[in-house]
Amino acid sequence: MTKAKIHYHDIGDYLSREEKLAIVKKNRGIANVQWQALTPNEHGDWINLRNDDFSSFIPIGDKETKSSNTFFISKYSRGLTTARDHFCWNFSESLLEINIKKIVSFYNEQCKDYHNAKKDNVQIDVDTFINYDSTKVTWNRGFKQDLEREIYFKYSRNNIYQGLYRPFCKQHIYFAKELNDMTYQMPKIFPTKNHKNLVICISGIGVSKDFSALITDVIPDLQVQANGQCFPLYYYEEKHLNYCEGNLVREKNLFETESEEDYIRRDAVSDFILKRCKAQYGKNVTKEDIFYYVYGFLHSPKYRETFASDLKKMLPRLPLVDDVRDFWAFSKAGRALAELNLNYEHAGKHPGVIELYNPLSITDILKQTNKEKMEYLNRRVEKMRFGKKGKDVDKSTIIYNSQISLEKIPLKAYDYIVNGKSAIEWVMERYQVTTHKESGIVNDPNLYAEENAQPRYILDLLHSVITVSVETMKIVESLPQWEIKDSKEENV
Repeated sequence: MTKAKIHYHDIGDYLSREEKLAIVKKNRGIANVQWQALTPNEHGDWINLRNDDFSSFIPIGDKETKSSNTFFISKYSRGLTTARDHFCWNFSESLLEINIKKIVSFYNEQCKDYHNAKKDNVQIDVDTFINYDSTKVTWNRGFKQDLEREIYFKYSRNNIYQGLYRPFCKQHIYFAKELNDMTYQMPKIFPTKNHKNLVICISGIGVSKDFSALITDVIPDLQVQANGQCFPLYYYEEKHLNYCEGNLVREKNLFETESEEDYIRRDAVSDFILKRCKAQYGKNVTKEDIFYYVYGFLHSPKYRETFASDLKKMLPRLPLVDDVRDFWAFSKAGRALAELNLNYEHAGKHPGVIELYNPLSITDILKQTNKEKMEYLNRRVEKMRFGKKGKDVDKSTIIYNSQISLEKIPLKAYDYIVNGKSAIEWVMERYQVTTHKESGIVNDPNLYAEENAQPRYILDLLHSVITVSVETMKIVESLPQWEIKDSKEENV
């Protein structure tokens, strides 16, 4: 038996069935396609081969080998996974509270009934006993295991945090280990609502989308970046609140909540990389400078393009640039990008973008006797969409609602891509009213604006993200023209 020969022809990514068939038709059948014989490399890659230079750089982090010769120690984390987003995430804090109380109450009833029934029938099966009413609960393995161990849940307002559900989309999150499927290292990164932190979220391994990075100061969902990994500036360790060598260090009473004093802040940027950077760039370099260097360098178009295949198959490995001026340029750019990303809600209107109102619709709204109600109705959004020029989509215009549209949006703003989509399109997609099919739970972004007494919140957010997108691309285009060194960089 002879070995099979595999032939390949690259037609590009994300094509529809019709587009693929059109290529075959253009070539008048597959026999006329220019085929390439494939042979795997030492990594087992058949296509999109890795770049050998990538392995010479310093890993951003490494949990597999436990190596400390990395930019970050092993306290980085995947984003939060709830397995019941419709219950645990919501634009409305009040509705989130209602949804969580509903699921806690129903689960506790099921737990009580199951263990009462089990007293009479020890062979009772949890899978056949529980009620799968999707309007009241979402069962998974963790919930079932807790029920079998007779663990009851308790609602607490202290567990309502603000989180980043998708790029440029903040919602309220119920952050509690018992109701979230996987919290990973997030309890050490954001142990309480009062603990400040910064987290660089990057694309995970094995995703099809191009690599991107986004910084946040709130709890990120796993899909803020596709299957994302999150690298924090700090992590927190809980103090031992008990007797130590016969002396009472500190005890919390039954009703005391966690506070900042209960934790010790540690640096997540490694001592190894600090020592390397001080030796190479000067004694004034701090771990914060390195943190922003990483964020700036991860935006390098040259780096992303050169190592596109590597970044889909493994976590980033980063060089330390030769020129000290380039190090500080990347670090400064990282700070500027972070400032834009962290304060994206307040960037303001981009000059030249025009906000147009439909006069006929305003006339109808003016009939409202309640001025405050009129404010919210006028700026209420159901689903934004692009304008049209004839049959073509016109991205320079966004129709916000029946009363309002934005025009003369610079097309360059759409070049800012995060997690496979422009920042502007993330806002358009996420800020719409949705109803979860199975549970019937409504998630309405307009309620976020109302509860925070900001009638223009969503409209101003759209303006701001346009500005952020344009300014981000300016910073990216001003980054140093980094080139790969001829000689291999040492990792240690």
